[in-house]
Amino acid sequence: MMKKITSIIFLMILNFSFAQNSDLKIIKKPINYSPERIQLSLEYLKDHHGLIQKTATITPKIIVLHYTAAGNVESNFKYFNKTYLESARNTLKKQSKLNVSSQFIIDRDGTVYQLMEPYQFARHTIGLNYCAIGIENIGSKTQPLTEKQVVANAQLIRLLTQKYKIEYLIGHSEYGAFRNSKLWKETDSKYFTEKEDPGKDFMSKVRYQVADLKLKEKP
Repeated sequence: MMKKITSIIFLMILNFSFAQNSDLKIIKKPINYSPERIQLSLEYLKDHHGLIQKTATITPKIIVLHYTAAGNVESNFKYFNKTYLESARNTLKKQSKLNVSSQFIIDRDGTVYQLMEPYQFARHTIGLNYCAIGIENIGSKTQPLTEKQVVANAQLIRLLTQKYKIEYLIGHSEYGAFRNSKLWKETDSKYFTEKEDPGKDFMSKVRYQVADLKLKEKP
């Protein structure tokens, strides 16, 4: 009898999770994926990942959570919308002129914006861009991410795992664990930057909400 009750409770929780997912609203706010951006993306795939492709697309296996470190949705959209990386980011610009970007951005109230298709190439995580979907969150170390962002990230992750064969969920600060794995594709062994986003507390909360998906943290 107790096992039956436990099973019913589990199914209720599972159904509630999917109900939450069905309520997720995604606002499309596409950045300019111009011919120039496509060409720079193809060059990045070749030069940094050793992949020669005809299309600037990825096969998603990993979801990487980030925070923007500053600004709001509009200011970050304008930043990502630029095809070329700003001159001030010398370390990154030496590697490629392609601007950084992300497939999604989530506002502090939990509103999800889609900047490009999940299968389109975006430069957001060294060594893993060819297989990673990036989710940016408005916030920083001094402006901690919100509970609404936790929920929205979990909902979006559920949706993406239904559409793609996602195996891993990591924070940007955790990507270094992949450096010696088969998934790591970076031709320049010295190209690596330390990251601290989106924070351990945030990752723990999101992982708790999607624990049933059994997404891995390390290769």
